[in-house]
Amino acid sequence: MAGTVRVFALIMVACRVPLVDTSFQPALVLEMAKILLDNYCFPENLVGMQEAIQQAISSGEILHISDRKTLAAVLTAGVQGALNDPRLTVSYEPNYILITPPALQSLPTEQLIRLIRNTVKLEVMDNNVGYLRIDRIIGQETVSKLGRLLHDNIWKKVAHTSAMIFDLRFSTAGELSGLPYIVSYFSDSEPLLHIDTIYERPTNTTKELWTMPTLLGERYGKRKELIVLISKRTMGAAEALAYILKHLKRAVIVGERSAGGSVKVEKLSVGDSGFYITVPVARSVNPVTGQSWEVSGVSPSVTVNPKEAIGKAKSLIVIRKAIPKVVKRVSDIIKRFYSFKDKIPALLNQLAKTDFFTVVSEEDLAAKLNYELQSVFEDPRLYIKTMLGLSDSGLDTTPSFDDLNDPLFKLKILSGNNGYLRFDRFPAPTVLMGLEDRIKEKVWQPVKDTENLIIDLRYNTGGSTEALPILLSYMFDTSSNTHLFSIYDSVRNVTADFHTLRNIRGPSYGSRKGIYVLTSYYTAEAGEEFAYLMQSLQRGTVIGEITSGTLLHSKTFQVEETSLAINVPVINFIDIHGECWLGGGVVPDAIVLAEDAVERAREIIAFHKDIQALVQEVGDLLEKHYSVAEVADKVGRLLQSKLTEGLYRSVVDYESLASQLTADLQETSGDHRLHIFYCETEPESLHDVPKIPSPEEVGVIIDALFKVEVMSGNTGYLRFDMMEDIKVLRAIGSQLIKAVWSKLVNTDVLIIDLRYNTGGYSTAIPLICSYFFDAQPLKHLYTIFDRSTTTATKVMTLPEVLGQRYGSQKDIYILTSHMTGSAAEAFARTMKDLKRATVIGEQTIGGALSSGTYQIGNSILYASIPNQAVLSAVTGKAWSVSGVEPHIAVQANDSLNVAQKIIGTKHQKNNSGK
Repeated sequence: MAGTVRVFALIMVACRVPLVDTSFQPALVLEMAKILLDNYCFPENLVGMQEAIQQAISSGEILHISDRKTLAAVLTAGVQGALNDPRLTVSYEPNYILITPPALQSLPTEQLIRLIRNTVKLEVMDNNVGYLRIDRIIGQETVSKLGRLLHDNIWKKVAHTSAMIFDLRFSTAGELSGLPYIVSYFSDSEPLLHIDTIYERPTNTTKELWTMPTLLGERYGKRKELIVLISKRTMGAAEALAYILKHLKRAVIVGERSAGGSVKVEKLSVGDSGFYITVPVARSVNPVTGQSWEVSGVSPSVTVNPKEAIGKAKSLIVIRKAIPKVVKRVSDIIKRFYSFKDKIPALLNQLAKTDFFTVVSEEDLAAKLNYELQSVFEDPRLYIKTMLGLSDSGLDTTPSFDDLNDPLFKLKILSGNNGYLRFDRFPAPTVLMGLEDRIKEKVWQPVKDTENLIIDLRYNTGGSTEALPILLSYMFDTSSNTHLFSIYDSVRNVTADFHTLRNIRGPSYGSRKGIYVLTSYYTAEAGEEFAYLMQSLQRGTVIGEITSGTLLHSKTFQVEETSLAINVPVINFIDIHGECWLGGGVVPDAIVLAEDAVERAREIIAFHKDIQALVQEVGDLLEKHYSVAEVADKVGRLLQSKLTEGLYRSVVDYESLASQLTADLQETSGDHRLHIFYCETEPESLHDVPKIPSPEEVGVIIDALFKVEVMSGNTGYLRFDMMEDIKVLRAIGSQLIKAVWSKLVNTDVLIIDLRYNTGGYSTAIPLICSYFFDAQPLKHLYTIFDRSTTTATKVMTLPEVLGQRYGSQKDIYILTSHMTGSAAEAFARTMKDLKRATVIGEQTIGGALSSGTYQIGNSILYASIPNQAVLSAVTGKAWSVSGVEPHIAVQANDSLNVAQKIIGTKHQKNNSGK
């Protein structure tokens, strides 16, 4: 802040105009500084001010302006800019006479009464709404003097009203000491409320304002509606009152932003110079917000032209009074009808404890209720809406098609022996049963021998849900007795299960052949349910647009005396997995424009013909290459089972097939390294051969891959972020020894940082490990079992290495992270198994030591299959796929510090033991 005040001081001395006599100016500035220090209500902003001004005077940086009014304007700009307070002004008024008006409480009683009568107006309006206008807030002493008169002539006349409009639009003066008296009438006697804090700088005192425990007459309390009117003329104590009532959530403020006055501003003379400085000498701090209304004013809750404020207040009172009734009505409806019975107590409890203080319109109320309900349980079918402006035509989303009156079912046999069936409404069960013989002849008989069936619901706007079991029964084998769905009726409190029917007359289409359901934005109600069930039953593939999301099985109840209505689901539609469909639009397996759906269905039908062979090929590749034979057999059988059960019907292209197969492989095997991917061009990994670098490339490779440092205590640090192939390491061996290893081999301790090493070639592991063991005897590191060749190979340290070994005695610490993978974690695991290193950091990724990439048939799908199992040299058991667990588990970014602390502690112990 000293810097800010320094700016203030320099602004005051910035203008240098040579004039006759400006010798008075240093004293003037110093006197002003003293006045500010003694009187300005933000003394903390003035720290260092006097010293800064004195320094400016001593250095000769002082204003040279002879015109005193110009000087006053310049000083005003300086002080306002430095302290960011527009209330601070400097003026030159040599003839100004300070007049102090008499204190209000010192006036004769008769004069006080006349003053109050002229500044207070009251009325009891229609519907028992009180109107109280106060143009001046009287102080505590005046209240004490006229208490009984004020009660009998003002307060008693409006205290019985059911709501009040408190008009402060014309209140421009008053005393803050009267605030506790007024606020107390609009609050309860207990608990007492801290409503404001006033700090006065001249006396350096702080006073807290609290509500009063006792009052003359009855309180208005905090339950009845209170609307406070303000305008840009509202100033001072009235602003404080409006601000307090707003932030106590006791009143809704209506009008325009208030003037932004002050608690107390005084005009103080600067000695006998004729200059005056206007200073805010007191400030208000609201205990709720920690801020103030001063300067910025009070912002209204509802902004309107002040001339229209009374009318707006009346309408708000109607809305606010209705809130408890609306909440009770909504709660009663939910309690009686909502279909999720287990959610009702939480919903009702949420509504009961909700604060509706911010609600100022029916739209606000609907939005608030919806927010609170959805915060408990997200059910898009349960919502409150306003009915204003809605009409039947506005709610109609039925498409206009010329052929809606055509026969119920339309059938074609398309090329490729694919059936096409379109129907635009679900008929009532009685109609459907009555037409069963005709439907058998015209629909099911002609399509029974087709290879696939396209069911077109793009123009289907709903109909009877009860028709679903009849139509769905034709999609399954007649002997299956398949559970289709269940319906819970909250009104009757019963649950009904629906199964396929065994007594259908027409031939069943069966459970094996493909069914493709076409949808559009217009697909609604029962049409959506049919599409949803075909997905959940895994019986068909849905193609087209997301459906309309029409909320089915709900009732709409009008909330009396409002334009609000509540939509409540009374039935839960439950699929075979126990999931309740909440009525949102059905998302197709293949999303395309409705007009492109038939063509896309043809493409998917052709793609589905290849799926069986592709799934079979995946199983064969696993059986041949996956490192754990029994798991490969289990996974292969599961894939065939899922294919038979139709679980790949939602797959519509190579991308979704790859994703589904990967999920199935990993879920069944527990091996996250197994995955299927698709690639338009052959992956490089199929022909991945390490490249021997040229002499020019060697230096670049070493600089890029290795970071070396000798830390305090002769501790070596080696970071490398990739495991290169052994052929590459041997090719660059001499340069590597010189640039990297020679700097580390003579250190006492070595930290190897693998936190950013995602792997590479495992062929280098024996060479790297050999440097950390003695030449003889050779050390068994691990055994590799290759499933493809069914051979087991023991991996040993090497008898000879280039350069000097680190040996088997010095301590080694390996740092790991969740990124450490593949060959890097194999190195860390080997060093841990053989108790040659302490591993610090995070559990590693659990990557395969070696994975093969295999093309699936002649497709663009490829399988990445771990084809080697690594057996521990210590236990003989296969390494876990879950990654290397560190000896000391810490966050990766902390692991280096932890390693250094351990090394330092061990070094101190060794030194103290000598």
